[in-house]
Amino acid sequence: MAKHRSGFAALYNKVLNFNVESLFARHPGPGAPRVVFFNQNLPDSYFDPKGKPKKEHVYPTNQVISSKYTIITFLPRNLLEQFRRIANIFFAFIAILQFFPEFSTISPGLVLIPIIIVLSITAIKDGYEDVKRHQSDRHVNHSQARVLAGGDWVNPNMNGRKSRTFVRGIVPRRSLKRKDVEAAPATMQDPDIEYDRADSMEEGEHHMFGHTGENVGPHWHKTKWEDIRVGDFVKIMDNEPIPADILICATSEEENVAFVETKNLDGETNLKSRNACPALTDLRTASDCVSKRNTFAVECDRPDTNMYRFNATVTRNEEKFPVDVQTVLLRGTVLRNTDWIIGVVLFTGVDSKIVLNSGGTPSKRSRVERQINPQVLVNLALLAIMAVVCGIADSKIEGTQYREGAPWLYGDDESSDNPRINGLITWAFALITFQNIVPISLYISIEFVKTCQALFIYFDYDIFYAKKNQPTIARSYNLSDDLGQIEYIFSDKTGTLTQNCMVFRECSIAGTVYHGDPEEDEDFKKENSTEIVRDTSNDSSYASTSARGDDPAVPSAADATIVKLSSGVLKHFRDERLSQDLARAVEAEPDSENAAQARSLNGFFSVLALCHTVLTAVDPATGAIEYKAQSPDEAALVQAAADAGFIFRGREKEKLLLQTPFSKETERYELLNILEFTSARKRMSVIVKKLDDQDGRLFLLTKGADNVIFERLKAGGDDLKRTTEAHLEDFANAGLRTLTLAYKVIQDDEYEAWSERYHEASTALDDREGKVEAVCDEMERELRLLGATAIEDRLQDGVPETIADLKVAGIKIWVATGDKLETAIAIGRSTNLIAEESNIIIIRGSDHPVQQQMIQAVEEFFPDSGILDEHGIVTCAPKSPSTESASAFPMRRLSTGVRDIVGDNNGDRTGGFVLVIDGAALDHALHDDDHKALLLRLATQCEGVICCRVSPLQKALVVKMVKDGLGVMTLAIGDGANDVSMIQAADVGVGISGEEGLQAVNSSDYAIAQFRFLKKLLLVHGHWSYARNGIMIVNFFYKNIVCIGVLWWFQIYCGWSSAYVFEYTYLLFWNSFWTIAPVLGIGLFDRIVDADVLMAFPELYRYGRERTWFSIRSFFIHMLDGVIQSVPIYFIITYTYFTTTSRSDGYSISLYEYSTTMVFAAVIAVSLFNGLNTNVWTAWVFFAIFIGIIILWLFTVIYDAISPGWIVTNVYGNNHYLFTSAYFWLSQPLVIAIAILPRYLYRAWQLGYAPGDLEILRYIRKTQPDLDMATLRSESLRSKPYASSRRRPSSHMSRASIACSSVDNLSLDLRRTQDPRCASRTDMSTGIRSVHRGFDFATEEGGVAMRRMQTNLSERRQSSRNLPLLRQSSPKRSLRLFTSLRRKKSPTLKKED
Repeated sequence: MAKHRSGFAALYNKVLNFNVESLFARHPGPGAPRVVFFNQNLPDSYFDPKGKPKKEHVYPTNQVISSKYTIITFLPRNLLEQFRRIANIFFAFIAILQFFPEFSTISPGLVLIPIIIVLSITAIKDGYEDVKRHQSDRHVNHSQARVLAGGDWVNPNMNGRKSRTFVRGIVPRRSLKRKDVEAAPATMQDPDIEYDRADSMEEGEHHMFGHTGENVGPHWHKTKWEDIRVGDFVKIMDNEPIPADILICATSEEENVAFVETKNLDGETNLKSRNACPALTDLRTASDCVSKRNTFAVECDRPDTNMYRFNATVTRNEEKFPVDVQTVLLRGTVLRNTDWIIGVVLFTGVDSKIVLNSGGTPSKRSRVERQINPQVLVNLALLAIMAVVCGIADSKIEGTQYREGAPWLYGDDESSDNPRINGLITWAFALITFQNIVPISLYISIEFVKTCQALFIYFDYDIFYAKKNQPTIARSYNLSDDLGQIEYIFSDKTGTLTQNCMVFRECSIAGTVYHGDPEEDEDFKKENSTEIVRDTSNDSSYASTSARGDDPAVPSAADATIVKLSSGVLKHFRDERLSQDLARAVEAEPDSENAAQARSLNGFFSVLALCHTVLTAVDPATGAIEYKAQSPDEAALVQAAADAGFIFRGREKEKLLLQTPFSKETERYELLNILEFTSARKRMSVIVKKLDDQDGRLFLLTKGADNVIFERLKAGGDDLKRTTEAHLEDFANAGLRTLTLAYKVIQDDEYEAWSERYHEASTALDDREGKVEAVCDEMERELRLLGATAIEDRLQDGVPETIADLKVAGIKIWVATGDKLETAIAIGRSTNLIAEESNIIIIRGSDHPVQQQMIQAVEEFFPDSGILDEHGIVTCAPKSPSTESASAFPMRRLSTGVRDIVGDNNGDRTGGFVLVIDGAALDHALHDDDHKALLLRLATQCEGVICCRVSPLQKALVVKMVKDGLGVMTLAIGDGANDVSMIQAADVGVGISGEEGLQAVNSSDYAIAQFRFLKKLLLVHGHWSYARNGIMIVNFFYKNIVCIGVLWWFQIYCGWSSAYVFEYTYLLFWNSFWTIAPVLGIGLFDRIVDADVLMAFPELYRYGRERTWFSIRSFFIHMLDGVIQSVPIYFIITYTYFTTTSRSDGYSISLYEYSTTMVFAAVIAVSLFNGLNTNVWTAWVFFAIFIGIIILWLFTVIYDAISPGWIVTNVYGNNHYLFTSAYFWLSQPLVIAIAILPRYLYRAWQLGYAPGDLEILRYIRKTQPDLDMATLRSESLRSKPYASSRRRPSSHMSRASIACSSVDNLSLDLRRTQDPRCASRTDMSTGIRSVHRGFDFATEEGGVAMRRMQTNLSERRQSSRNLPLLRQSSPKRSLRLFTSLRRKKSPTLKKED
């Protein structure tokens, strides 16, 4: 029996979880390996015997569609989606049943009208939503790119046909007419055609509009993205997005390097460098690409989802050249700091990596809608029981009375007319009689209410973004109630939480903190109440001093007089105290008391201005210097140095030019070595030689993580170390990204010996990286500390406050980003996701197995959770203190020795845990069910989770793991193409229309402009919608049970014949007119509390998370209410009318005379009961409650007065007896009062003796309407001093408050670091536990640009191995950086905002 039950349950779950999209989604499978040919014909093997191309050699188009329907699939797919509702299947069955004469009630055609109306309205709504998706797709697919054309160019590769869209172009393009061409000037050129400057004008003269209308020369033609084909040559200009996966042939930059922004792909904010394929660098113009001499082929591996792998081979002139991800630009990235690139298209559309990482558009249903199905099944089961009882009882009664000779059963013994057949017919007719137990109008009412709720969201000005004139848009109308039940939020970082713009906030120099001028910050706040976005101008004529410094038409960086804000840097750094200190330092004598401070300031900003890989560019329009950096971090650091007067003026090969306040002339430094930054090293250093007749010393300038720098400092200076550590902790607690700066002076002989060792290590064949690291580590010792920097990664407005309130609402927030670990942690700090007291657990993909790391984390931090016992993992017996140190990773906090920092109730007390896991570890954990379950249990013990270095597909897998593993309601929010799969995998997807395009919005269910709007969307609109819809649905079932109950009790007195007690029109209009308005009033106008109350008290959201407003329990309670109320309505009125006739003439009453009284009593009782369940009675609610009653009165008066000459009815003249009867008037108040008395008494008791939070707040609002709820909440929090943890400054808060809190007396700060609740950071892969001080630095590791610089330095070293300059060793000088001399101050440059 158990097996049968389990089999039925499995079948039910399979039917319940059936996905319609699985029938209509295309499953092409992994594409085959391909060879793309250029300037040559396809081989014969690509064609079948009939000359048609083989299927595997026909490539998909570049058209990308996020919509669900096409013209062909709309009808079948939409009908299948709608018939997932069990009620729709039932209604269709009942309608078909009434086509048989035995069961006909009215015209069979009229029976179909309700179900057709329901299906049609829903289909129209779904179609409208999909039309909007198609319009968004069209916007992307109709973007333009330059594609090679003319010059007899033919792309031989085969591409498939584009898919037919649901709608054609909204505005068709106007084609040129013949008279327009004839009237055009002879020199007019097609604006969609561009020529390379290298092409001669003589050749171009033939490409104007002429009588042939043809363009014969090679040129670039602007083509829609959807028309780009595999094998096309394309030309991409600066700041343009990449339309497909492209192999780079040539670029405008030196050594064919291109810079690309990949934040739309992997979430990383720093620019990546890519280089052209060496075999194709000669293809620099359209003419070169067209030339038949330039034939080649590209052999590619099959398309896959791995963003970091690309295997291909270029074959040209019978030579093969490798291709990897470094020579490819992927769709979704944006070209930056590069004038142009020419490439060839290898993968398009669904074969591109970004699309492969996205899923098909799912058909989402809300949780409430899914919960309705079981409740409909309960009602159907009840209906079946009622029908069976009526059928059996009717059959038994007919059989008994036939034998007794009942005259109405004469001839009741035929094959088509006997008790058994009649019992079956009665059973079927009972299904029709009691069909209202499943109301057909319920679904259409839900659709109508949800559409109105979507409009409420659209017209809410609080979530309208005035800067872009953008409202919040519900792209899927049927998910509004899901917004009120969210338990987990998965968020992207870049563009969603942050603006990807940096602000240099503070710095610590020689123990002194410079906070920046708060007045300036306040002005900036007022002037920029909304975020500043990247300038996406296509003006790419800026000149890099390294690449085009010899162009006489471009101003020189050495002569520029203005410093312009760099791209990605929001504001200049200004500090009045710093300016005064610098002025004193410039004038300081070498032996004065200010000399030490002068050296520190000079050294600090010199390190910022020299230790980097930034290039300078000059705006030809303004003549201003602009810094071109691979990451906004580096740009902000160099910009801050320039703001302080230390202006980096560019590079002349290996010469660095620096202007400082301490020198009248521009200082020149020779760059000798770059010890580049890696995630393992956590530091970057440069070795420079000052080119000065008086000072030719060598310096090592270093910036990096505090723990890495501090362990390499020279002995001594403990006071400065402690002070800087305290400042770093303040910076980190404020959510700022920190770097520590240091330097050392290198003796010539020391460098000469080290340089030899470095050269040997860099040319070693075995373990080159390890040897280079060891040699670099030798040099980076005995450093002198200069200070630390603090950069703010500017958040979107209101992000910290929103996240803090969502956490208070009980929502778990996970961040999934492609950024590196340190950046993810820094953002977690600044956004309040990681509190000051939170302890960070890090799990990485490393040599230490991921499962062991998770097990060790559970043992270490959650030993009493029972997780390991659940998974059957046996660990060693508990260790004694004497043996514990023998473990593989003895993790102890050195300052306190505390192991389990918070113990039970994690998350409710200060000092919870936050799990940080990288993509490599996720890859191991997600591919094994046991590991996945262990990861999920570990993650649920933490108050937050951050996933870093994750691919788009991994984001979706994490969402599915939580959604399916915990059965919770999930929401995903993002703004880029890399977030599409995550948005589609979640129950609710929210897209932010930011700087990364519209891909996320096109695939989302809700489109917002700012992350902060999510708070009101969930806490107000979501909570309202869920409460309204839940209460409306259970009241819908209730009101129909009252009607069905009255019909059922009548069966006792009509021989169980399934006859109607009401006149049929009253039953027909029960759900259409009499009782529809009150429930719609609840769905549209009810408010559990006002919006400002829900915003002020996020804790109220728990009512939605706990599914208070709609559950099986509330369903059965309302069903029971309906049954109970039907009893007095039927029996009291029945026995009242049947005791003594109500007629004055003494005749007995007719059926419809007293049943109409029941209709009035039932409608009034139901309407008032719905009113009792409404929390706020507004004018609209009053209207909704009483409009049905008024319509019933008017209908009865008019309908009963219609004479048979017009329409034959069974109730003509009923008014004469109905309204003159005392029973009618006396039974109404009595029956109605008895019916709703139980609910009234319950509500009175609840409000008087057991009020909840909502009831209390409603009472406060009623008695004190002018009270500010935010003030009330702050007072309640002050009464609980430990209830609210410290919040970091908001996204636009002035740092003046930080300046005030950072008192000069550091004893308080130092004592605070010894607090056992102080945050710790434990790396489970290494066992290292440390205190996090906010280190973060973003730059490309091992990129093409860095390799190019290292190659240049290596070649120079190779050509001068004897080091002649170094052997002319100067006398030994003081180990101080840049001896401060009193010199004339150089002119100060202007800073251009």
